Amino acid sequence: MSITSKYTRLYADAQGISRFEDQTTGLAPGFAVPPAEPLHVAPFLMPDGATFWVGGPPDWQGDAMHPAPRRVIFITVQGEYEVTTGDGDVRRFPPGSVLLVEDTTGTGHSTRITGECESILFAIGLPPK
Repeated sequence: MSITSKYTRLYADAQGISRFEDQTTGLAPGFAVPPAEPLHVAPFLMPDGATFWVGGPPDWQGDAMHPAPRRVIFITVQGEYEVTTGDGDVRRFPPGSVLLVEDTTGTGHSTRITGECESILFAIGLPPK
């Protein structure tokens, strides 16, 4: 059985324009504590030890273009938000979405909470590239 995990990468290209890139990671059997059957696992990214919650109300104003303050992985726990890249691409991130944010330079992106309730994300800080 082949298991894959999908996520979206937000990065700045060589011209400093933020863009999306779809990524897929394959998982292999290997995570288990006998007698449980092994789960599938794959290395992802090494965190820098910072994990935190991020949340905002539906009327939060994040629509001004801005680069990310640091590399981070966002996992949507509640609500929904959308991100607009520097090239005008727009994507929504509902609960369960994983977004790797790496556009720490350039024009950046804008963000808008699109759900009717607060948007809550679990964030995992990453070291600079």
